[in-house]
Amino acid sequence: MWFTGWEPLVRTVLTGVCAYAALVLLLGVSGKRTLSKMNAFDLVVTVALGSTLASVLTSPDVSRAQGVVALALLIGLQFVITWLSLRSAGVRDLSRSEPALLVYDGRPFDFVLKRERITREELGAAVRDAGLDALDDAATVVLESDGTISVIPR
Repeated sequence: MWFTGWEPLVRTVLTGVCAYAALVLLLGVSGKRTLSKMNAFDLVVTVALGSTLASVLTSPDVSRAQGVVALALLIGLQFVITWLSLRSAGVRDLSRSEPALLVYDGRPFDFVLKRERITREELGAAVRDAGLDALDDAATVVLESDGTISVIPR
C-alpha cells in the first residue's frame, strides 16, 4: 500500500512539526547535560526519545498531547537521574561507568583491554589519532565513560 489518502500525510506533517518543536523546546529547557557526549545511560534516553517521537509521528492512536507528555517524561527522568547522580554515589554508580586505564607508561593492561573489549588495533588507532607514533610514546591511555579513548603523551 503506497497511498491511503491525504489525511495521514497531513497528520504526519502537522504532528511532526509540533513534536519537533516540543522536543527542541524541552531539550533547550533541560540543559546542556542532556545533549552532552553519551554514555550508556544517555544512549538509552536518546533511543527512547527517538522511539517516542517515531510513535507520535506514525501512530494515529497516540495524541499529540500524549507524545509531548512522553517526551517531557523521558527528559524529566533523565534530568532527575543526572541531578541525583551529582548527590549520590549509589545513583552515580548505577548511571555512569568508571573510566578504565588501558595503558600506563607505554605498557598496555591486557586484562583491561579484554574486559573492555578493546583490541590492540583500536588502541593503536587511538594513539595514532592523538598524533603519537607508537604506544611507547603514551604516558597513559584511558577509556572514558562515554566510550572515547583519551591519550596522554609522555
